[in-house]
Amino acid sequence: MTSFSKLFLPLFFACLITSLSPLRAQEQRYTFEKGLMGSPFKLVFYTSNDSIAKLAADRAFKRVEELNEIMSDYRDGSEINRLSATSGSGKWVPVSKDLFDILAVSQDVSSKTGGVFDATLGPVVQMWRHATRKGIFPPEEEIRDALARTGYSKLKMDKKTRSIMLTQKGMRLDIGGLGKGYAAEEAIKELKKLGITSAMMDAGGKIVLTNPPPGTKGWNINVSNGSDSLKAMQLSNVALATSGPTYRYMEYKGVRYSHIVDPKTGIGLLFHVRTTVISPDGTVADALATAFSVAGIQKSKKYLKRFKGSKVWLVEKQGDRIAEWNMLE
Repeated sequence: MTSFSKLFLPLFFACLITSLSPLRAQEQRYTFEKGLMGSPFKLVFYTSNDSIAKLAADRAFKRVEELNEIMSDYRDGSEINRLSATSGSGKWVPVSKDLFDILAVSQDVSSKTGGVFDATLGPVVQMWRHATRKGIFPPEEEIRDALARTGYSKLKMDKKTRSIMLTQKGMRLDIGGLGKGYAAEEAIKELKKLGITSAMMDAGGKIVLTNPPPGTKGWNINVSNGSDSLKAMQLSNVALATSGPTYRYMEYKGVRYSHIVDPKTGIGLLFHVRTTVISPDGTVADALATAFSVAGIQKSKKYLKRFKGSKVWLVEKQGDRIAEWNMLE
């Protein structure tokens, strides 16, 4: 064989293999937005063409709508409200996998944080919604009555039969403290089924991120401490949740009460400014943002040891004094 043949044959086969391999289309950035669960949901991802992008967005938003039918305490016929209606009946109620799974996460967070996060806080939340609409502060008796019908230990779970029992009459579940984080995780799963590996779902400030955008080191995320400090971060394959009373609060006689309620007092937080949590899972990040807001800096430092891979930026204000715990630096 001539030296020319020796050089030509490998080149020929290399060209042949290349021509037989499917050309990978360049991925484009797509953005979709929709109002869901009372918040704007923003979906950003990279894929090869418009038809796949539309299918992905449709499936992701449809999944969130399905979850809202299950988990919304605003809807009379939702599964969670039907479950609440059985409280005190002494019956085990079979529930969907989604409802069981999210309540399991809630109970785990409750047990690891001394009950500062509590999915049974529904009676107190309902009371405050009513009070905020009317611009009144609930009397002490009403607060005590609502609190008496709460307590995460009164929610029982049977994993074998995927059933729930609410042991006291008048209980009402509210999973607003982790529902959007769960929905964001589930939406991302729909994209992964279609082979989309670089995506971000922002569910009203509860963000789930997968691989970085093509050619970058991460998604550009800005995190605020609730006032003048802003931190820019590049993140991927994590979840982030922020909680604060910036937009949702009740003001009564010159005092501002957060929409985040302390399960021990039944009253909205007075000193919390902003909590941001970064965790491996969106549901956990969402729940911890609420739990740490209630617990405060000192207790949260102890609780955080029970949640591997999580980081916190927590800001509190009492009068002119501002306390800050920032693990994101």
